[in-house]
Amino acid sequence: MHIRHYLDATYLKLPEQAGLSLADHEKVVKACIQEAIEEGFKLVMIRPDKVAMARTMIDDAKSSVLVGTVIGFPEGTADLEAKLQEAQQAIDDGADELDFVCNYRAFQSGDVALVRKEIAAGTQLAWSHHKTVKWIIEVAALSDTEIIQLSACIKNTIIAHFKEEVFAHVFVKSSTGFYETKDGKPNGTTRASILMMLENCAPLPVKAAGGVRTYEEAVEMIKLGVKRIGTSAAKTIAHGGTSEAGY
Repeated sequence: MHIRHYLDATYLKLPEQAGLSLADHEKVVKACIQEAIEEGFKLVMIRPDKVAMARTMIDDAKSSVLVGTVIGFPEGTADLEAKLQEAQQAIDDGADELDFVCNYRAFQSGDVALVRKEIAAGTQLAWSHHKTVKWIIEVAALSDTEIIQLSACIKNTIIAHFKEEVFAHVFVKSSTGFYETKDGKPNGTTRASILMMLENCAPLPVKAAGGVRTYEEAVEMIKLGVKRIGTSAAKTIAHGGTSEAGY
Protein backbone atom coordinates (compact mmCIF):
# COMPACT_ATOMS: atom_id res chain seq x y z
CA MET A 1 0.00 0.00 0.00
CA HIS A 2 1.28 3.49 -0.89
CA ILE A 3 0.77 4.75 2.61
CA ARG A 4 2.67 8.06 2.40
CA HIS A 5 -0.27 9.78 0.71
CA TYR A 6 -2.32 9.19 3.88
CA LEU A 7 0.27 10.50 6.36
CA ASP A 8 0.28 13.95 7.94
CA ALA A 9 3.77 14.20 9.44
CA THR A 10 3.26 16.11 12.67
CA TYR A 11 5.32 18.17 15.10
CA LEU A 12 3.29 20.31 17.50
CA LYS A 13 5.34 20.55 20.69
CA LEU A 14 6.28 23.98 22.00
CA PRO A 15 9.97 24.55 22.88
CA GLU A 16 9.28 24.19 26.60
CA GLN A 17 7.30 20.98 26.06
CA ALA A 18 10.21 19.52 24.13
CA GLY A 19 12.81 20.84 26.58
CA LEU A 20 14.54 22.76 23.80
CA SER A 21 15.88 26.25 23.26
CA LEU A 22 14.13 28.36 20.63
CA ALA A 23 17.01 27.79 18.22
CA ASP A 24 17.10 24.03 18.73
CA HIS A 25 13.31 23.84 18.51
CA GLU A 26 13.38 25.60 15.14
CA LYS A 27 15.97 23.07 13.92
CA VAL A 28 13.65 20.21 14.92
CA VAL A 29 10.69 21.78 13.09
CA LYS A 30 12.82 22.37 10.00
CA ALA A 31 13.97 18.75 10.12
CA CYS A 32 10.35 17.59 10.27
CA ILE A 33 9.48 19.71 7.25
CA GLN A 34 12.53 18.49 5.33
CA GLU A 35 11.73 14.88 6.17
CA ALA A 36 8.18 15.33 4.85
CA ILE A 37 9.60 16.71 1.62
CA GLU A 38 12.14 13.90 1.22
CA GLU A 39 9.65 11.14 2.10
CA GLY A 40 6.83 12.59 0.01
CA PHE A 41 4.23 12.62 2.76
CA LYS A 42 0.80 14.12 2.12
CA LEU A 43 1.25 16.99 4.55
CA VAL A 44 3.39 18.43 7.30
CA MET A 45 1.45 19.61 10.36
CA ILE A 46 3.13 22.33 12.43
CA ARG A 47 2.18 25.19 14.76
CA PRO A 48 0.81 28.41 13.21
CA ASP A 49 3.99 30.43 13.82
CA LYS A 50 5.95 27.95 11.65
CA VAL A 51 3.62 27.99 8.64
CA ALA A 52 5.49 30.68 6.71
CA MET A 53 8.78 28.83 7.16
CA ALA A 54 7.23 25.57 5.99
CA ARG A 55 5.67 27.28 2.99
CA THR A 56 9.03 28.71 1.94
CA MET A 57 10.90 25.42 2.38
CA ILE A 58 8.31 23.41 0.44
CA ASP A 59 8.04 25.94 -2.36
CA ASP A 60 11.83 26.21 -2.67
CA ALA A 61 11.99 22.41 -2.95
CA LYS A 62 9.20 22.44 -5.57
CA SER A 63 7.47 19.81 -3.44
CA SER A 64 3.79 18.89 -3.47
CA VAL A 65 3.71 18.38 0.33
CA LEU A 66 0.85 20.36 1.85
CA VAL A 67 1.22 22.70 4.83
CA GLY A 68 -1.20 22.14 7.70
CA THR A 69 -1.59 23.88 11.03
CA VAL A 70 -3.74 23.81 14.14
CA ILE A 71 -6.26 26.43 15.26
CA GLY A 72 -7.42 26.95 18.84
CA PHE A 73 -4.92 24.31 19.90
CA PRO A 74 -5.02 22.27 22.04
CA GLU A 75 -7.94 23.18 24.33
CA GLY A 76 -10.39 24.44 21.70
CA THR A 77 -11.98 26.89 24.13
CA ALA A 78 -10.83 30.13 22.50
CA ASP A 79 -13.69 32.30 21.32
CA LEU A 80 -14.75 32.20 17.69
CA GLU A 81 -13.23 35.55 16.77
CA ALA A 82 -9.81 34.48 18.09
CA LYS A 83 -10.01 31.22 16.15
CA LEU A 84 -10.97 32.99 12.95
CA GLN A 85 -8.15 35.52 13.33
CA GLU A 86 -5.63 32.73 13.90
CA ALA A 87 -7.00 30.85 10.89
CA GLN A 88 -6.84 33.91 8.63
CA GLN A 89 -3.22 34.55 9.61
CA ALA A 90 -2.36 30.92 8.85
CA ILE A 91 -4.02 31.24 5.43
CA ASP A 92 -2.10 34.46 4.78
CA ASP A 93 1.14 32.68 5.74
CA GLY A 94 0.49 29.89 3.23
CA ALA A 95 -1.36 27.09 5.05
CA ASP A 96 -3.22 24.59 2.88
CA GLU A 97 -5.20 22.90 5.65
CA LEU A 98 -6.57 24.13 8.98
CA ASP A 99 -7.19 21.71 11.85
CA PHE A 100 -9.54 23.49 14.27
CA VAL A 101 -9.99 22.14 17.79
CA CYS A 102 -13.75 21.98 18.17
CA ASN A 103 -15.07 23.51 21.40
CA TYR A 104 -16.02 20.11 22.72
CA ARG A 105 -16.28 21.49 26.26
CA ALA A 106 -19.10 23.76 25.13
CA PHE A 107 -20.73 20.78 23.45
CA GLN A 108 -20.51 18.77 26.66
CA SER A 109 -22.08 21.60 28.63
CA GLY A 110 -25.01 21.75 26.22
CA ASP A 111 -24.08 24.83 24.18
CA VAL A 112 -24.59 23.09 20.86
CA ALA A 113 -25.48 26.39 19.17
CA LEU A 114 -22.00 27.78 19.89
CA VAL A 115 -20.38 24.67 18.42
CA ARG A 116 -22.53 24.76 15.30
CA LYS A 117 -21.72 28.46 14.84
CA GLU A 118 -17.95 27.92 15.02
CA ILE A 119 -18.11 24.92 12.68
CA ALA A 120 -20.05 26.90 10.10
CA ALA A 121 -17.90 30.03 10.41
CA GLY A 122 -14.55 28.24 10.49
CA THR A 123 -15.45 26.08 7.53
CA GLN A 124 -16.74 29.09 5.59
CA LEU A 125 -13.48 30.96 6.13
CA ALA A 126 -11.41 27.97 5.05
CA TRP A 127 -13.53 27.14 2.02
CA SER A 128 -13.68 30.77 0.87
CA HIS A 129 -9.91 30.41 0.39
CA HIS A 130 -10.23 26.86 -1.04
CA LYS A 131 -8.62 25.32 2.03
CA THR A 132 -9.37 21.96 3.61
CA VAL A 133 -10.60 22.12 7.21
CA LYS A 134 -10.58 19.46 9.92
CA TRP A 135 -12.56 19.54 13.17
CA ILE A 136 -10.80 17.88 16.10
CA ILE A 137 -13.26 16.40 18.58
CA GLU A 138 -10.80 14.98 21.20
CA VAL A 139 -12.22 11.48 21.58
CA ALA A 140 -10.36 10.77 24.84
CA ALA A 141 -12.32 13.55 26.55
CA LEU A 142 -15.70 12.28 25.29
CA SER A 143 -18.02 9.43 26.15
CA ASP A 144 -19.07 7.10 23.35
CA THR A 145 -22.41 8.91 23.17
CA GLU A 146 -20.65 12.27 22.90
CA ILE A 147 -18.35 10.99 20.14
CA ILE A 148 -21.42 9.89 18.19
CA GLN A 149 -23.36 13.09 18.84
CA LEU A 150 -20.51 15.50 18.12
CA SER A 151 -19.56 13.66 14.90
CA ALA A 152 -23.19 13.88 13.79
CA CYS A 153 -23.38 17.55 14.81
CA ILE A 154 -20.42 18.43 12.59
CA LYS A 155 -21.90 16.43 9.70
CA ASN A 156 -25.34 17.99 10.03
CA THR A 157 -23.92 21.51 10.31
CA ILE A 158 -21.85 21.09 7.15
CA ILE A 159 -24.76 19.56 5.21
CA ALA A 160 -27.02 22.42 6.30
CA HIS A 161 -24.62 25.19 5.27
CA PHE A 162 -22.57 23.93 2.34
CA LYS A 163 -22.95 22.30 -1.04
CA GLU A 164 -21.97 18.70 -1.62
CA GLU A 165 -18.72 19.69 -3.33
CA VAL A 166 -17.43 20.92 0.04
CA PHE A 167 -18.01 17.69 1.98
CA ALA A 168 -14.78 15.95 0.93
CA HIS A 169 -12.79 18.94 2.24
CA VAL A 170 -14.24 18.91 5.77
CA PHE A 171 -12.77 16.20 7.99
CA VAL A 172 -13.69 15.05 11.46
CA LYS A 173 -10.43 14.37 13.32
CA SER A 174 -10.08 12.24 16.41
CA SER A 175 -7.52 13.92 18.64
CA THR A 176 -4.99 16.64 19.39
CA GLY A 177 -2.54 14.16 20.93
CA PHE A 178 -2.14 16.52 23.89
CA TYR A 179 -5.10 15.53 26.04
CA GLU A 180 -3.96 14.09 29.37
CA THR A 181 -5.75 10.89 30.37
CA LYS A 182 -5.67 8.97 33.62
CA ASP A 183 -4.84 5.34 34.40
CA GLY A 184 -2.94 4.85 31.14
CA LYS A 185 -6.01 5.20 28.95
CA PRO A 186 -5.41 6.07 25.26
CA ASN A 187 -5.35 9.82 24.60
CA GLY A 188 -5.94 9.47 20.88
CA THR A 189 -7.27 7.18 18.20
CA THR A 190 -8.76 3.82 19.02
CA ARG A 191 -10.46 1.39 16.67
CA ALA A 192 -13.75 1.85 18.54
CA SER A 193 -13.67 5.66 18.40
CA ILE A 194 -12.82 5.66 14.70
CA LEU A 195 -15.70 3.31 13.90
CA MET A 196 -18.11 5.58 15.76
CA MET A 197 -16.81 8.61 13.88
CA LEU A 198 -17.00 6.88 10.50
CA GLU A 199 -20.55 5.72 11.12
CA ASN A 200 -21.81 9.12 12.27
CA CYS A 201 -19.99 11.75 10.22
CA ALA A 202 -20.29 10.23 6.73
CA PRO A 203 -20.13 11.57 4.05
CA LEU A 204 -17.43 13.69 5.72
CA PRO A 205 -13.99 12.03 5.78
CA VAL A 206 -12.18 11.04 8.98
CA LYS A 207 -8.63 11.71 10.12
CA ALA A 208 -7.15 9.40 12.76
CA ALA A 209 -4.66 11.29 14.93
CA GLY A 210 -2.63 9.94 17.82
CA GLY A 211 -2.25 6.29 18.72
CA VAL A 212 -1.28 4.93 15.28
CA ARG A 213 2.25 3.64 15.81
CA THR A 214 2.91 0.92 13.22
CA TYR A 215 2.51 0.36 9.50
CA GLU A 216 0.01 -2.41 10.24
CA GLU A 217 -2.11 -0.14 12.45
CA ALA A 218 -2.07 2.54 9.76
CA VAL A 219 -3.20 0.05 7.13
CA GLU A 220 -5.97 -1.14 9.44
CA MET A 221 -7.22 2.43 9.83
CA ILE A 222 -7.17 2.98 6.08
CA LYS A 223 -9.07 -0.24 5.48
CA LEU A 224 -11.69 0.91 8.00
CA GLY A 225 -12.20 4.02 5.88
CA VAL A 226 -9.90 6.67 7.36
CA LYS A 227 -8.60 9.10 4.73
CA ARG A 228 -5.72 10.67 6.69
CA ILE A 229 -3.48 9.73 9.61
CA GLY A 230 -1.74 12.25 11.84
CA THR A 231 1.48 11.04 13.44
CA SER A 232 4.80 12.30 14.77
CA ALA A 233 6.38 9.08 13.50
CA ALA A 234 5.41 9.17 9.84
CA LYS A 235 8.83 8.01 8.60
CA THR A 236 8.95 5.11 11.08
CA ILE A 237 5.47 3.98 10.06
CA ALA A 238 6.16 4.38 6.33
CA HIS A 239 9.29 2.23 6.66
CA GLY A 240 7.48 -0.53 8.56
CA GLY A 241 8.82 0.19 12.03
CA THR A 242 7.15 0.67 15.40
CA SER A 243 7.02 4.07 17.07
CA GLU A 244 7.26 4.66 20.81
CA ALA A 245 6.00 8.23 20.40
CA GLY A 246 2.82 9.28 22.15
CA TYR A 247 1.35 10.80 18.99
